[in-house]
Amino acid sequence: MNMMTISDFLQSLCNGNDQLSRLLFSLFVICTLSLYAWIYTKKYRKGTPPAPLPPGPRGLPLVGNLLSLDPELHSYFAGLAQTHGPILKLRLGNKLGIVVSSPSLARQVLKDHDLTFANRDVPAGARALAYGGCDIVWTPYGPEWRMLRKVCVLKMLSNTTLNSVYMLRRKQVRETVGYFYGQAGSPVNVGEQMFLTVLNVITNMLWGGTIEGDQRSSLGMEFREVVSEITDLLGKPNISDFYPGLARFDLQGIVRKMDGLGQKFDRIFNEVIDQSLKIDREAGPGNVSGNERQDFLQFLLKFKDEGDSETPMTMIHLKALLMDMVVGGTDTSSNTTEFMIAEIMNKPEVMRKAQQELESVVGKDKIVEESHIHKLPYLHAVMKETLRLHPALPLLVPHCPSQTCTVGGYTIPKGSRVFVNVWAIHRDPSVWENPLNFDPERFSNDKWDYSGSDFNYFPFGSGRRICAGIAMAERMVMFSVATLLHSFDWKLPQGHKLDLSEKFGIVMKKKIPLVAIPTPRLPHPSLYQ
Repeated sequence: MNMMTISDFLQSLCNGNDQLSRLLFSLFVICTLSLYAWIYTKKYRKGTPPAPLPPGPRGLPLVGNLLSLDPELHSYFAGLAQTHGPILKLRLGNKLGIVVSSPSLARQVLKDHDLTFANRDVPAGARALAYGGCDIVWTPYGPEWRMLRKVCVLKMLSNTTLNSVYMLRRKQVRETVGYFYGQAGSPVNVGEQMFLTVLNVITNMLWGGTIEGDQRSSLGMEFREVVSEITDLLGKPNISDFYPGLARFDLQGIVRKMDGLGQKFDRIFNEVIDQSLKIDREAGPGNVSGNERQDFLQFLLKFKDEGDSETPMTMIHLKALLMDMVVGGTDTSSNTTEFMIAEIMNKPEVMRKAQQELESVVGKDKIVEESHIHKLPYLHAVMKETLRLHPALPLLVPHCPSQTCTVGGYTIPKGSRVFVNVWAIHRDPSVWENPLNFDPERFSNDKWDYSGSDFNYFPFGSGRRICAGIAMAERMVMFSVATLLHSFDWKLPQGHKLDLSEKFGIVMKKKIPLVAIPTPRLPHPSLYQ
């Protein structure tokens, strides 16, 4: 008897009229379907097939895309997005980098999946500097971070607290005006002077009168050198971050340098803390002068002693917060002020409108006060446009998903380093008309603010990890720029050309410092005292 083929067998079953044929056919169908079901279940037993990783440039073995990175990461990432799309991946050694460059994808990361992306990918250098990452910038999301955030936003940087220390800010800005007045007709480094102004404001707010006279001046210079070196180091790619197995060797010496800078901070903080405690001890509970001190350090020391027992603030937390205020508040505000003055100088019509507004609101026989700021809508628009073109942190602070998730149809693995390129989004021609033009009028309708709710414009970030110092930054930059424009006309030294190019870092800087000549424009010398 010849062997039947499968097709013959199936045909006979289908054509069979007896009960056995129908039974065998039914069993064959059931077995076949069961086999396919088993194969499918085995293949996808962990769930639906995962989405693919985002596209990206091809890398080399072991090093990935590290060797092709451009130092100007913000513009380099924007160029890659033109080729690979608004979400892309980079192999950074053993680390996977994800770059997001569109408003809709930024919304998914910072709002839709806010909790998943609420952590940071802490660089080795930052961990060495920030007391093991115990500050508000790097601490993982959780009770400890919420305690630090509450202290900063509700206590230290609330509008009520900032109002209470206005005279400290006013004093430093008036001293800067006096300095520029003394240099009238001569070139001055605007960014350098604004850095020292902001630094003196912040240290005054932090520990008030505990450091005075010549000691305060020398402390300011020391801080300036330390902060500058810190921001430079944080902007450098570190092999220890991309190959964790090599971190213990610190091949570039970044951790060693950061540790040394951290020790400088620690010595300074210990000194001012000891002096503050000494003043309180000598004053005693019944001494009014001791109780009248309202600097932030006094508040932090009190909060540490009387704070939440479930999530207590330690001395390490306290010093880490002081460092956040000094490092995070100086470069960002002073660089924004420098860019803002430079952009205004580059557009005489903008300077004319801003000074006309100031004359209308303040007058030429008075000086600018912070109470005038909310009456200056055009100058507010100038600040917003400056932050659109030159956001202080062009890639924000990198986020790190606490679990694998999907963004834009692509898998973002747990532990990736996620860059949100706010610089590129703010220059997206599909969002902004003539995006490279400096045009404050685009903000004249108050459509955009700093809340991070509109992902076409979010210079301070968005979501849980939005910048805690927005109110302080807005007051400081607006008060400084309003005062400088009201008090002086500004021009470049003869033969100099204004350069608005940027230098990438964790904090955006002007590549060529702004050197300008102030000319007094108020009628009475007493207005410059």
